[in-house]
Amino acid sequence: MKKLVLFALAILSFGYAQAQEKTEEELREEMKPKKAEISRLQKEVSALQSQIDNLPGWKFGAFGTVGANFSRFNSWYSQGTPNVSSANIAATMNAFANKKEAKYFWRNALNLNLGWVKYDDRDDPDDDDGFRNATDVFNITSLYGYKLSEKLAVSTLGEYRTTILDNFNDPGYLDLGLGMTWTPINNLTVVVHPLNYNFVFSSGETVYESSLGAKIVADYTRQIGKIAFKSNLSAFQSYKSSDYSNFTWINSFNYKLFNQIGVGFEVGLRGNKQENLENAIDEYEADGMVGTEPTFDSIDNQLQSYYLLGLTYSF
Repeated sequence: MKKLVLFALAILSFGYAQAQEKTEEELREEMKPKKAEISRLQKEVSALQSQIDNLPGWKFGAFGTVGANFSRFNSWYSQGTPNVSSANIAATMNAFANKKEAKYFWRNALNLNLGWVKYDDRDDPDDDDGFRNATDVFNITSLYGYKLSEKLAVSTLGEYRTTILDNFNDPGYLDLGLGMTWTPINNLTVVVHPLNYNFVFSSGETVYESSLGAKIVADYTRQIGKIAFKSNLSAFQSYKSSDYSNFTWINSFNYKLFNQIGVGFEVGLRGNKQENLENAIDEYEADGMVGTEPTFDSIDNQLQSYYLLGLTYSF
């Protein structure tokens, strides 16, 4: 019996040794046809998805990003504040509800980005130990178009932008306009509305002013396998003065790791000289109105920006 067991072990060892004899180059050669098969299947899936996207009716979708970090130091004397607790929490949401028919389309989109930050110096009883609002972006759009051809349509657009955690609708921006929409491919929408009114809402005495101008929107949304990408540029060019023009450009990226969980990145850019001037006047008044009061001519159109990196959940 003992000899039989030893013989079986020897056979297993020999088989294991044979399995280990394959070189790295041989294993890579075995991988090539499998990768080619995966690539072929992915192309078939993309083609089927394109057919689904072209079907009439409603299409819904959403994905979001959540990022968070927490830290706590106790008697960490190598830094200036040895006893400090800090945290940063941020979340974004991109959602759409689109309807496509033979003669018309209706596209609705929502972008939401909220963030909170906390920095508590436990040795300072007078500091703010709670969470404060850090990022606050709310943007909703609705675009309706009547098709003149498969790629060109007469359209009307409504877009509203504001903050919701602090200073809701102060300022708030509402664009209403008419013009044309071009859809050269399924994933790209370009809106050009030469007749657009930019309503600006604010409270008290402010520099904000509504005006007539042109609206340009470009939106590219694409999903390829595990990757989802969205880029949206919304710009208003005032006919009254370039000081009343503004733009917002938001780019979102999501890579699915497993199930509905993934990693996401979002970056936003904004140019708005009215907001820059309002902020400069607030700082001027806070400093006791020392020097010359800021005006549109004396300030730069400073670029605003934010970014967020974290885990995502796709719906």
